[in-house]
Amino acid sequence: MAIKINHPVPSDIEIAQAAKLKPILQVAEEIGLKEKELELFGPYKAKVHLDVRDRLKKRKNGKYIDVTAITPTPLGEGKTTTTCGLSQALGFKLKQNVITVIRQPSMGPTFGIKGGAAGGGYSQIVPMEDFNLHLTGDIHAVTAANNLLAAAIDARILHERAIADINKLANAICPNGYIAPSVRDRMNRLGIKKENFADLTEDEKCAIFRLDIDPKSITWQRVVDINDRHLRKINIGLGDDEKGNDRVTGYDISVASEVMAILALTSGIEDIRARLSRVVIGTNIRGEAVTAEDLGVAGAMTVLMKDAIMPNLMQTLEGTPAFVHAGPFANIAHGNSSIVADQIAIKLADYVVTESGFGADIGMEKFMDIKCRYSGLTPNAVVLVATVRALKMHGGGPKVVAGRPLDKAYTEENLPLLEKGIGNLLKHIENAKMFGVPVVVAINSFKYDTKEEVKLIKRLVEEVGSTAVPCTHWMNGGKGAIELAEAVMDAAKQKSQFEFLYPLEWSIKQKIETIASRVYGADGVDYSPEAEAKIELYTRLGFAELPINMAKTHLSLTHDAALKGRPTGWRLPIRDIRASVGAGFLYPLCGSMRTMPGLPSRPVFYDVDLDLKSGKVVGLF
Repeated sequence: MAIKINHPVPSDIEIAQAAKLKPILQVAEEIGLKEKELELFGPYKAKVHLDVRDRLKKRKNGKYIDVTAITPTPLGEGKTTTTCGLSQALGFKLKQNVITVIRQPSMGPTFGIKGGAAGGGYSQIVPMEDFNLHLTGDIHAVTAANNLLAAAIDARILHERAIADINKLANAICPNGYIAPSVRDRMNRLGIKKENFADLTEDEKCAIFRLDIDPKSITWQRVVDINDRHLRKINIGLGDDEKGNDRVTGYDISVASEVMAILALTSGIEDIRARLSRVVIGTNIRGEAVTAEDLGVAGAMTVLMKDAIMPNLMQTLEGTPAFVHAGPFANIAHGNSSIVADQIAIKLADYVVTESGFGADIGMEKFMDIKCRYSGLTPNAVVLVATVRALKMHGGGPKVVAGRPLDKAYTEENLPLLEKGIGNLLKHIENAKMFGVPVVVAINSFKYDTKEEVKLIKRLVEEVGSTAVPCTHWMNGGKGAIELAEAVMDAAKQKSQFEFLYPLEWSIKQKIETIASRVYGADGVDYSPEAEAKIELYTRLGFAELPINMAKTHLSLTHDAALKGRPTGWRLPIRDIRASVGAGFLYPLCGSMRTMPGLPSRPVFYDVDLDLKSGKVVGLF
């Protein structure tokens, strides 16, 4: 679909609101989806039923392309913009059957400092306001499911205060002799074979219903999809009826919830029910894992997630189809869109262009070692996004401060500074090739880039056996990414030699140390006493064969956000390790990691408002 391009380029929201959109039924029809396979949310977005996979299962898979980037900087690399621009070039310009698959953004960063995540300029997802705000309510479903489990934990502790309370609890959970599935499961694990609830002794009821949760072991927190630093640590249980049950806990942002990670990694409704049942919230006083199934809440959580499990169908500015689904953070969770969206897209399209969060050391490594492991899909090519100015920052360029003019190091040619920073790019190429996948570098062009700077990047990239292509999709849409699209098509024709970085049967430490040394370039790993204790606990509980999801800063290859480029001579500290058993990974915490961002002194929400005359949202970017 042709779009009118203006120079200078207007704001993202002005471009999005000026676009002529296809009806979503037309978008669906063009890729072979039937109306009965959709749940419509107005004229421009819809959910897609998962049973479409059954109809398409005999179709050949399309090519699978992962878009990643160098280590992010405040200057921005334009990864989502490149994802959309590449799709528009493949689809509208080169007439290939393409589908974009990306994450739904959190409203925390949207109203904080980062702004929206729909892409930008003439390469973005539309309607842009819907994409960046509520969309179809998936994040709200995650929030509700997460917080229902949090409430169930504290309610169970409260109601287990005495044997009389246990009997009352047992009769409430299993009225009139009915035995709930979660209770039957616990009875089987305890070896209690009696079929009639009335035959249970008081001691047996206590064994079944008394979970004896150790409050100090609880790792499950409440969530909200807003940046609210004051909720990072809170006291609960301070009311008159809860005396004696107070404890310190906190809030995470909703997209950091394990429920969100489960949504992104699940394969269907039966699988999400099983994964939610396996969620471990802590241990009992005997050191045994306590799950959502033990609390009897996994079924209700599944009900809250039953619609959210369906991918959302939208479109790019040039009318190519896009699935927007799930949004786990990449520096805390695995940072990729959903498996189910990819499974549908890869049967409908010749090319599926998806995106991993942050740099290739974060989202791409997790895409390969976690998402591909669970989906069974493997990529045909990786697109690595870089910019001249961001590479200069990695070379030691001056600090960038929001609202201040860029230093001349970024606006004038500086080949020595750029060459020093290209080390970061070359490390990420090395990381992608480690998995046996061909790499194409997308040089996202800005007006200050010189021909000699672009030429330097191309030469050094070619020396390590990859291709680098400049592109102008932000200002020119798909037309500005045609050369990139052609290079990607060529790369995808190569025979993939895909392999995982580690086997699951390796020990927890072996897997951590492999990622640290091979992907980050660390000389070794240092474990805190708390991390050592968790390794022992999770090994004893049978979690050691889960993949590893490293939680570290996205702003450096190291754990220290201030270290740019390709640092050497450093060791990675692991201060703690946590288990997302339902999602299916362990996540070591590297250095200081926050699961609840805070608002800056000048948040983006100052600019966001509603034009009361037109009814349009203003100020989003």
